[in-house]
Amino acid sequence: MQVTAKDRELLGLLAENARMPVATLARRLGLSRTTVQARLDRLEREGVIAGYSVRLSDEYLSGLIRAHVLITIAPKALAAVTVELEAIQEVRSLHSVNGLYDLIAVIASPSIAHLDRLIDLIGELPGVERTLSSIILSDRIVRSRCGVQRTLRPLPDP
Repeated sequence: MQVTAKDRELLGLLAENARMPVATLARRLGLSRTTVQARLDRLEREGVIAGYSVRLSDEYLSGLIRAHVLITIAPKALAAVTVELEAIQEVRSLHSVNGLYDLIAVIASPSIAHLDRLIDLIGELPGVERTLSSIILSDRIVRSRCGVQRTLRPLPDP
């Protein structure tokens, strides 16, 4: 899978707005519409672009209360616990880790009360032995998978 600099530029534009028309993408990239469509088709075929989805606004996301939930699971319970956590829409991501805990779930909730119930629900799942939660107060650095960065303060000029 070969991704060129122009492909990365195209992916960056799609990260800004996945619904941007091909003609607009072509104009912004300085390429023909046919060339851009061919690049999109190739990136999809090669699995670089796995799909297109809704990107929620910063305003909406900033209204959600997020937390990291560290989870210790019983031996051989990983598959069952993963299935249960996947069914909870508020679980935004789930990571396997080493150390005292086996998993870290990042969850998002509209209120503290809902977050509290959600953490209790996770702790009561069959196979979950222990949890430890930390509410996320703010984002200091956020990098998307395509390299777009957002910070609380502007970056210094190079």
